Amino acid sequence: MSQIGFSLKPKRSFAWSGLVPVVYIILLMVPLYWLLNTSFKTNQEILGAFTLWPQNFTWDNYLTIFTEPVWRAGYINSVTYVVLNTCICLVVALPAAYAFSRYNFLGDKHLFFWLLTNRMAPSAVFVLPFFQLYSSVGLIDTHIAVAVAHTLFNLPLAVWILEGFMSGIPREIDETAYIDGYSFPKFFVRIFMPLIKSGIGVAAFFCFMFSWVELLIARTLTITEAKPISAVLTRTVTGEGVDWGLIAAAGILTIVPGALVIYFVRNYIAKGFALGRV
Repeated sequence: MSQIGFSLKPKRSFAWSGLVPVVYIILLMVPLYWLLNTSFKTNQEILGAFTLWPQNFTWDNYLTIFTEPVWRAGYINSVTYVVLNTCICLVVALPAAYAFSRYNFLGDKHLFFWLLTNRMAPSAVFVLPFFQLYSSVGLIDTHIAVAVAHTLFNLPLAVWILEGFMSGIPREIDETAYIDGYSFPKFFVRIFMPLIKSGIGVAAFFCFMFSWVELLIARTLTITEAKPISAVLTRTVTGEGVDWGLIAAAGILTIVPGALVIYFVRNYIAKGFALGRV
């Protein structure tokens, strides 16, 4: 009887452990379903009776986003920020991370810690200095201004992630490449970078996510021409009130790029967690 009782306990705990992810998935999917459901409704239906699915199905909210120049420009601007920020971060972070992982120099640990402290400060702290600096050099309302500002926050994290991946590569690979006559640029691009492609994917993912969702800096440093989609989303108030259907449709289209990036780099992110660098 004791053996039977002992065998029943793991089954009961297994049932409870299986229930937790189910509840989590439901709580996660309900807001997404509600957002998708709202995007296919008219504003009158949204403000009217409570419905679990659209009674008068419409694509008007999505057509508005794809046809109006303001919405199209918002998405294009956001993509531009992401590409510029990611490229700048990787180009600077790769050699910096290699230096931290391969060489010991005076103050290297203190410099590495100082880089990470930039991530500890909220973005609001840097808004005023950025605005005054970019105003003086005429970079307000430009893509490069927002991309460089985002780089300040993403670069320390990118260096930290890449340094962890590079530290796991044996130094003998560097020495063997030098003996074989490889120059450093050739060795770094052809041999070393393929070995840390997981780290590059993880670093690029975090650079993408920060630039894609960041609002405060991007909204402060832009006026009209370079407004990101996150700032355009806050301008949906009309004379008739808030256009909830349009906001929901824009939200769905904003989630899609992030979901695609997560899907393609999911294995790299898992490896980053395994190395303790994410």
